[in-house]
Amino acid sequence: MRALIINCTLKPSPEPSNTQALAEVVGAELTRLGATVDAVRAVDLNLRPGVSTDMGEGDEWPGVHEKLLAADILIVASPTWVGRPSSVAQRVLERMDAMISETDDEGRPPGYGKVAGVVVTGNEDGAHHVISEINGGLVDIGYTIPAQAWTYWHLGPGPDYLDEDKGHEWAHTTGRTMARNLHHVATALNGTPWPAPAQ
Repeated sequence: MRALIINCTLKPSPEPSNTQALAEVVGAELTRLGATVDAVRAVDLNLRPGVSTDMGEGDEWPGVHEKLLAADILIVASPTWVGRPSSVAQRVLERMDAMISETDDEGRPPGYGKVAGVVVTGNEDGAHHVISEINGGLVDIGYTIPAQAWTYWHLGPGPDYLDEDKGHEWAHTTGRTMARNLHHVATALNGTPWPAPAQ
């Protein structure tokens, strides 16, 4: 079982990322369950705008695409900005859009048979909206979203996740439940061909 976390923070490395810190709680539980977990910090890469898998010279999305194809579980982790997913998360979903047309011989996109979830951090309202926005895109691309496949930390205006312990217990417990649900459904789908789309 392989899992991929795409961290859509706006902060480049090596700046600390609140979103990465919470996503690592989910990743640690997936590792405990036996999954191999890889992570990508999208803002560190040259991900050119577009909706194709390869946008030409210098585009680093093809490497991320290879990781997506190899992963059974995808976690998209995003901060909340102005009540919405980060611009980096939107870029990632736009680039993933190409996967819809990358079908097998029976017309199944590569997202079919894979599961996905969402991690959100921020110090403003909007976590459920961000979860809905990202999950909506992932479903369109072909991913299955298990029950309670998300966690978030939103304290309201004030300190960041890495600067405040309040709310961590709930976010971490929810994150571990998220990991278990993702792993359970991914295990059920693994090796079971998804039905081909109707013709």
